[in-house]
Amino acid sequence: MNTTEIFLIAMAIIFTVPWLIWRIGRTDYWAPLVVVQIVTGILLGPGVLGKAFPEFHQFVFNPAVIQSLNGIAWWAVMLFVMIAGVELDLRQAWKHRRESGITAGLALGMPLVLGSIAALVMLKMPGWMGSAARPWQFVAGVGMACAVTALPILILLMEKLHLLRQPLGQRILRYASLDDIAIWGVLALILMDWQRVGRQVFFLVAFAVLSWMFRKLMLRLRPSDRWAVSLIWLAVVAFGADWSGLHYMVGAFLAGVVMDAEWFDQEQLDQLRHNVLLVIMPVFFLSTGLRTNWDVGGAAVFGVAALLLVASVSGKLLGVHAAGRILRWPAGEASIIGWLLQTKALIMIIFANVLLDKLIITSETFTALLLMAVASTMLTVPMVEPKLRRMGHVMPDGEVGASGKAA
Repeated sequence: MNTTEIFLIAMAIIFTVPWLIWRIGRTDYWAPLVVVQIVTGILLGPGVLGKAFPEFHQFVFNPAVIQSLNGIAWWAVMLFVMIAGVELDLRQAWKHRRESGITAGLALGMPLVLGSIAALVMLKMPGWMGSAARPWQFVAGVGMACAVTALPILILLMEKLHLLRQPLGQRILRYASLDDIAIWGVLALILMDWQRVGRQVFFLVAFAVLSWMFRKLMLRLRPSDRWAVSLIWLAVVAFGADWSGLHYMVGAFLAGVVMDAEWFDQEQLDQLRHNVLLVIMPVFFLSTGLRTNWDVGGAAVFGVAALLLVASVSGKLLGVHAAGRILRWPAGEASIIGWLLQTKALIMIIFANVLLDKLIITSETFTALLLMAVASTMLTVPMVEPKLRRMGHVMPDGEVGASGKAA
């Protein structure tokens, strides 16, 4: 077979296997399709499929096919991160700055501290810190990975719970938006290359000037033209960030964050996010799975993943409960908000991919972080839905909520 035919076999596997698991296994309650796709990416990687059927794995996922898949994955994740940047609503966060600042700060700070402590434990064992990392970069990177909230997946899960457009859902989005900015800011700090600091300063200055010009241009364009120009802007900014030594994903986020969601039809923006997740993000999940590594031993990887999961979940819950006490939230709210904000999946996986690309972490650490992200995300809906029911929230099946009116 030629490379094109093998590539199409790989694409058929990428889209068929997770869909069948999701549909036949009826996993949607605890694992939406996007989570199943992430898990399938791990299963199709060298640690599982590669060990069970090495010849088949080498045949399908040969270097030429992987190179083609990686190109699709790069563009997919840049689009996804740009959309996440566009969806940030900083004006609402500023309007409610005291509440948002306290909650976002504690929700990010507590898991960051506990995750950093877990990273210090990992430093005492060989095989976890990347070859190009300094200890502080490794500790900050792993700690922040434990603190990440995946804003796009959070939106998906809150839609599923019929919570997104309600006041509580909008509050949670504000907290997650502030954490998103902190996450990318810390990542940029970790990636600062003092040998290329001149390039990075030039990029940031140029980005500030071009952003002002870009915003002026977008306001003068017809709505239909804004979509095309935004893609050009994405490619240019991602290139500049990567050229300067930051990373193309940092550039993708910056490209999105300077755009206003009001420039686009909200329904079309939602549809674009949905289509990116459906059409091309599964390739990124497979590409991510191909980077997993179990060479230090499966037990060790699972043990570190469990340590990181405890640090992540307990840190998020402790931080949000502390915020709830300070702000005097109603009973039960802090637990719901804490579990929703510990949703990780995509953004943490993207974050970990950058750390792996820059040799801040090893493939083994990447695998442990991936397992932690999947587990924390799969816990979200089963933990939150019963709490919402007890509070009288209207659930997707149309039960009567606190207002006494059917959904």
